[in-house]
Amino acid sequence: MMEIKVPTLGESVTEATVAQWFVAPGEAIAVDEPLVELETDKVTVEVPAPASGVLESIAVEDGATVEVGALLGILTPGEAVRDKGAAEAEAGTPAVAVETHLAPSVRKIVEENNLDPASIEGTGKDGRLVKGDVLAALADVVPPVTA
Repeated sequence: MMEIKVPTLGESVTEATVAQWFVAPGEAIAVDEPLVELETDKVTVEVPAPASGVLESIAVEDGATVEVGALLGILTPGEAVRDKGAAEAEAGTPAVAVETHLAPSVRKIVEENNLDPASIEGTGKDGRLVKGDVLAALADVVPPVTA
């Protein structure tokens, strides 16, 4: 079993909030696929799976505040799971992934400005929308105010 811990998020950052788990306990995941999203006042980070396997347990739920180095969950590595995870990743539809994997900060901007996430090209991992994508789309929609 492998422990999944909160990574170092920056020099002055000592804690983060668990924004969203992408994988439920008992689900298979491939190496480097996002497991959980952490938010700080400075950055939003997706924590990838350190190995292919099955997420055995989640130590902290969405919305919990965690310190750097804290236990997030337990992953049981497994070679057979890698093939299954890769097949699922290839068969997945990016449009659905974008809709379901919006960071809270991205979701807020999208909702406040009535934007369609499917119409914005994501530059994050696996085509996910990041805050910069939404802000760039918003800049295209709303002309800048000149003084």
